[in-house]
Amino acid sequence: MKPDIEAALDWNEEQKDWAMLSPAQRYVESSKLWSTYLALGGSLDPQPDSQSPFDFPELQRAVSADGRSGVYFVRRR
Repeated sequence: MKPDIEAALDWNEEQKDWAMLSPAQRYVESSKLWSTYLALGGSLDPQPDSQSPFDFPELQRAVSADGRSGVYFVRRR
């Protein structure tokens, strides 16, 4: 079922194009967005939830901006 695009006059072109996609096509396009998000430095780690009974603040660690471990020690001989 295609939505009535003309009824949504306040939609921009990108929104109209998205509405015309089938659910399967939207799924494929959404998965492309996830790879872009991760490539730009996004993280799939959940945000801490202080209300959760599984929240252990002592186990949380700061994450560097680039997502890497940050400073590391080099063993000297």
